[in-house]
Amino acid sequence: MTGRIDARLAELGIELPQAAAPVAAYVPYTRSGNTLYISGQVTVWNGERKFVGKVGQDFTVEQGKEAARLCALNILAQAKAALGGDLDRVTRVLRLGGFVNSGADFHDHPLVINGASELMRDVFGEAGQHARAAVGAPSLPGNVAVEVDAILEVA
Repeated sequence: MTGRIDARLAELGIELPQAAAPVAAYVPYTRSGNTLYISGQVTVWNGERKFVGKVGQDFTVEQGKEAARLCALNILAQAKAALGGDLDRVTRVLRLGGFVNSGADFHDHPLVINGASELMRDVFGEAGQHARAAVGAPSLPGNVAVEVDAILEVA
């Protein structure tokens, strides 16, 4: 039987990537009570790095949004793994933290991270509305364009 969120993903034509294994000394998620913390997810699709470079230099804002959306898909994949395959257990997206690999003259970080925020809203509806940070960074792991982490309320 397909869950409500899986059905919504199918309706939106969204396929989730495989949940990525950690590449350093951390775990992909932790849970404390009803709070699920998802480690920063980068622009990887099933093990292949995408969007390598800087937004505003190598990528446009629109391409940066696509990179942020890919990070959000990886967040959903990690949440699905953490919740035994049941994304219906996500009751609220509490917060996203977005990091944009960009130069000092780039100022559209919020527009880039909208790619992740809009995906959460599209998938979870009102429960996908969240608090957020969107900041620039002079570099990110593997020189990827975007990294996003998440805090979710779960049942």
